[in-house]
Amino acid sequence: MRLVSALRDHLGTSVVYTADGPMVERMRDRDIETHVLRTDFDSRAMTIRTATTRRLLTGAAALVRAGWALGGTARRLEASVLVAGSTKALLMGAVAARRARIPLIWQVHDRITPDYFGRRLAPLIRLLGRLVADGYLANSRATLDSLSTGRKPAAVAYPGLESRPPAVREMPRPPTETVIAVVGRLAPWKGQDVFLRAVARTRVRPARILLIGGAFFGEEPYRDDLERLASELALPVTFTGHVDDPESLLAQADILVHCSVLPEPFGQVVVEGMRAGCAVIATRPGGPAEIVQPGRNGLLVTAGDQRELTAALDRLIDDPQLRRALGDAARIRAQQFDITGTARTVAALLESVRRPARRRD
Repeated sequence: MRLVSALRDHLGTSVVYTADGPMVERMRDRDIETHVLRTDFDSRAMTIRTATTRRLLTGAAALVRAGWALGGTARRLEASVLVAGSTKALLMGAVAARRARIPLIWQVHDRITPDYFGRRLAPLIRLLGRLVADGYLANSRATLDSLSTGRKPAAVAYPGLESRPPAVREMPRPPTETVIAVVGRLAPWKGQDVFLRAVARTRVRPARILLIGGAFFGEEPYRDDLERLASELALPVTFTGHVDDPESLLAQADILVHCSVLPEPFGQVVVEGMRAGCAVIATRPGGPAEIVQPGRNGLLVTAGDQRELTAALDRLIDDPQLRRALGDAARIRAQQFDITGTARTVAALLESVRRPARRRD
C-alpha cells in the first residue's frame, strides 16, 4: 500500500486481490484503484511448510485458473506491466501475463533458499522465476543474491516507510527500568524463544518486555510455548497480539530486538525501531546487515546465538547513554529507507520493461 501510494507520482497503478479483506478497504480509502478477483484459490492449500503434495498440486491448479482470470482483468485494465507480489503470485502472474501479453515482474520478499523452502522446492522456484519473469524487484541484496536472474533487469527496492513526525522520547531510563520490545509474527524462525532465554541471563533484568505480534498459519501452539517459557523464567512479558502499527509501542521501548534464527529477507521492524529512536539489536546475516551499521546506529549478533544476544543486551541495558546515542543515530539512518526513494527505483525498472497491452477484443 505504501509503495503503490508513492508510485502514483510516477505512473498509473491498479491493485488486484484474489480475496476480499481489510487491505481492500484500506487501499480504497487512499483512492487506489483496487479490484477483487473472485477465484476458487485457497492460499492455505499452498502453505509451503504444512501442505501435502496433493494439496500443493490442487492449489497450483487453482492458481493457474486464477491466473487466467487475472490475465483477463489485466487486459480490461489495459495494463502494460504486471507485478507479482509474492512467490505464490508468480505462478498466477505467469499465466496472467501470458494471456495479457505484457511483461511480468517478480517482486520477491523471501530469500529463495533451502533453509526456508527446502532443498527440492527452492531450486524449482528459482527456475520458475528464471523462465517466466521478465525482471525482478528484491527487498534486499540478500534476497537478490538468492535468485538466478541471468541478464534480466533486477533492482533492490527496500520496503520503505512513509515519513511521519519523530516520536517523542523520554530521557534514557536506568538499567532496572529498561523496556525491551520484540516485533514480529510469533513463529519459531523468528526466534522469540531464543530471545527469552537470552534476556533471562542478563545481569540486570528489564522492567518490561513487549512481544508485539500475533500467531498465524497454524503457529498458535508456539505462542503457548512462549507463554509457558516466559512464566518458567519469571520474565515480565506482555503479549500484545497483532498490532497494525507497532510504532506507538516502540516509542515506549528503549531497545528493539530483532532475533530471527534464519537470515531475514529484509527486516522492516528493524527500520521501524530505528525510526522510533530505539537502540536496535538485530541478527546477521540477511537484510538487517544492510540496515544496521554496527556500533554506529545499532548492534548486530549472529542469528541463533543466545550468548551473543545476552552480551549485546547486557551492553545496552547497562549503558543508558549508549542506548541514547545509538537511538539518535538510528533515526538518521532510518531516513534513508523512505518509501519515495523506493518508488523511484521501482518506477525506473517498470518503465524499462513496460509495453502497451493488447486491447480487449
